[in-house]
Amino acid sequence: MQETIIRGIAQLATPIGREARRGTAMRELRVVSDAAIWVEDGVIQAVGKEADVLRAAEERASVAAALHGSSAEGVRIIDARGQCAVPGFVDPHTHFLFAGARAEEFDDRLAGVPYLTLLARGGGIVATMRETRAATEEALFAHGARVLRSMLSLGVTTVEGKSGYGLDRETELRLLRVLRRLDRELPTSVAATYLGAHAVPPEYAGRADDYVAFLVEEMLPLIAREHLAEFVDVFCETGVFTAAQARRILAAARARGFSLKLHADEMSSTGGAELAAELGAVSADHLLSVSPEGIEALAGSRTVAVLLPATAFCMRKAYAPARKLIDSGAAVALASDYNPGSCYTYSMPLVFALAVIAMRMTAAEALTAATLNAAAALGRADVIGSIEPGKRGDIVLLDAPDYRYLSYQTGLNLARTVFKNGAVVSGEVTV
Repeated sequence: MQETIIRGIAQLATPIGREARRGTAMRELRVVSDAAIWVEDGVIQAVGKEADVLRAAEERASVAAALHGSSAEGVRIIDARGQCAVPGFVDPHTHFLFAGARAEEFDDRLAGVPYLTLLARGGGIVATMRETRAATEEALFAHGARVLRSMLSLGVTTVEGKSGYGLDRETELRLLRVLRRLDRELPTSVAATYLGAHAVPPEYAGRADDYVAFLVEEMLPLIAREHLAEFVDVFCETGVFTAAQARRILAAARARGFSLKLHADEMSSTGGAELAAELGAVSADHLLSVSPEGIEALAGSRTVAVLLPATAFCMRKAYAPARKLIDSGAAVALASDYNPGSCYTYSMPLVFALAVIAMRMTAAEALTAATLNAAAALGRADVIGSIEPGKRGDIVLLDAPDYRYLSYQTGLNLARTVFKNGAVVSGEVTV
């Protein structure tokens, strides 16, 4: 049995619940000063005022001995004096597994060259596709491991990773197998998403419907048989996949037991948000161009609106309407969208800053969006996303006395110590 007591916490700030918080309820945090957390075998046992938590924990003789200065095997007491504890951050939308980069496209993007133009001339996703197809499993694993370790240092303890840079049978399967291996071998929890419908590959040029048939009839059965992904996603966008094509893929995925996600209304309004809500998708992501009808549909559904402010920032685009979504009663989550094209960053400090400063979310809403609601966008709000009894001990100690420093101390990484299942996986501790 492994016991961890984190005591002396200046402030503990967490949303509470086992499902997404919606609308104005996103502002409701449990904030406790002079707090402590008790974790046993990876699961939180008690949270609250230090005196109350220690009183409960001392019922265990080994913990009592450790608290009173004796050595006790399997018990670790950590002093968080002056620090703020928040839930481990969850990034529910990334494309972190790929080979190569596209720095040469960045200036073109900023100069206003449309993404679909870059795609048409062999850049964009297709450029990454060529390098990813040529990459070995070991090279992909090494790249993914470097990214996940770096994300851990920023406080990100759970990450969604998409395939979608192979766009063929073998490479897509290789990407999904690497994602499964990363989840197994690294501390970070990795949720795998199949995004074969990321673009139409060159070999199917002019035959998008044939490619959709390949995804539905060949790829989905293979991935289901090997249990390689939890989610299926589609890039529903003008010039990529139509709403009708997205519906066909997602309906087939749902019939095979996959949960659904959707790249929705990013560059143009295609009815993606409405489609996601109609099909019961766990999330509709991007939403820069979501329509009023789409906002209404999300507000009336359980689908989480995943917003990616760093992408809008990097592309010099207008931000998704976070305030309209929240004020309408929708559940909003935040994610990085880390990818080699439109958003080559997984900086959680940047995401927090843009959410509060550019999208006008409150600090409390942003914290909920990056923890509990982000967990709900992965179907995991019952086990992670908040600091409360019964949930996994995924916790970040901030080098700050208050959670509002996440946006106030703009752009700085405040994650001093990161816990996964109650164990320290990044940073430093004081015992």
